[in-house]
Amino acid sequence: MIPPRLLVVDDDAESCTVVAEALQTEGYEVATAEGGRAALALARERVFDIVVSDIRMPDLDGLALLRGLREANPDVSVILMTAFGTVEAALEAIRDGAYDYVSKPLHLDELLLSVRRAVEQRRLVRENQRFRQALQDRYHLENIVGVSPRMLDVFKLIARVAPTRSTVLITGESGTGKEIVAHTVHSNSPRAAGPFVTIDCAGLAETLLESELFGHVRGAFTGAVAARRGLFETGNSGTVFLDELGDIGPNTQAKLLRVLELQEIKPVGGNESVRIDVRLIAATNKDLQTEVREGRFREDLFYRLNVERIHLPPLRERREDIPVLAHHFLRKFGEANGRAIGGIASETMARLEAYSWPGNVRELENAIERAVAVSTHPILLPDDLPLHLAGPVAATEAGKPGPLDLISLEDLTRQHLARVLAATGWNKKRAAEILGVDRRTLYRMLERYAISAPNSSSES
Repeated sequence: MIPPRLLVVDDDAESCTVVAEALQTEGYEVATAEGGRAALALARERVFDIVVSDIRMPDLDGLALLRGLREANPDVSVILMTAFGTVEAALEAIRDGAYDYVSKPLHLDELLLSVRRAVEQRRLVRENQRFRQALQDRYHLENIVGVSPRMLDVFKLIARVAPTRSTVLITGESGTGKEIVAHTVHSNSPRAAGPFVTIDCAGLAETLLESELFGHVRGAFTGAVAARRGLFETGNSGTVFLDELGDIGPNTQAKLLRVLELQEIKPVGGNESVRIDVRLIAATNKDLQTEVREGRFREDLFYRLNVERIHLPPLRERREDIPVLAHHFLRKFGEANGRAIGGIASETMARLEAYSWPGNVRELENAIERAVAVSTHPILLPDDLPLHLAGPVAATEAGKPGPLDLISLEDLTRQHLARVLAATGWNKKRAAEILGVDRRTLYRMLERYAISAPNSSSES
């Protein structure tokens, strides 16, 4: 884990060195500055967690430094060192946002205790923010729904790669659930307690993307009025997820390669490298090998990213998952909107299964959300679906069977079994009655077709 970064400021060089050495023995990363102006210049170049500063300095006093530091980095914690005659100024600084003050002549134990408290407060604040975000964006394995053999392979891959430190590349069309898989890998990894930060690389200008990823120093470009941490620093001890990675430009590709090789970044406009400790998960809907062949993506970066690959198949290639997904979203949006909708009519399901779903799972989710919002019935009817789904089931050509008619008997059996289980809420007793088999036969069928409940199933 990256240690907190501290800056010690004092115009007395000897005092500055004594304090810095005491803090270094505590395991902190410490820089020093002899005077307020030098400290402010350094703080505009690098981001510090805590600044320990004398108040009375000839070139720039501690109060002016405090204001300058908070302008450069609003999150910085400032501890002031003050002689008896400047206690009143120290109290004014506390009102202006300083974290604490300690009296001179210094008692190092008192100073170290104040620094430890500041570090702990920052940790608790960040942890609280992280948990609040986690409550809003909870991604667990049960949020990835599917009974098809191809999704079973995805589940196995997630279970295999999550506990490792390896970089993960997630591929698949838009809407297949790549970000949910990334969240799931993170939440099942040793870094689960750490931050999960994400950025969509598509559509961002390269200079803006670099600033978002690596941070910048003050004055690095027009509008950079303060130093700013990038996502890689924010994601320290956790996971950084880069969505639509195939869209990044050549300069960002080169910098990203440095991150993967050295675990360090250099903020835009900065001269010093910053060590980081992150796991990278990337996703793309592009064929990166084709991008490499055509010169748009670095080959060395591709190999660095392609350590562990998880491919998500499009929904049209795993149609047996459509009923399970549809009922999953029905429960989700029914509960969210307080709607007591008990199921999906067979005609409605036929239309869902016959559609090609170019937008994949995301499009299906949106369709069910819309249907729940407009439905006035206890079950979803065809008229509740969006217009392009509500009409008759289309055939591939006039008078010829649609795509669902051209599947094997085994696939048809698997689909029907999954539909019955989803329609009964995975009540195995009821499903066995509908299928006309005993429960022991049902269990053998579930095992044969590799079907398992997306949530805990009912045995009643």
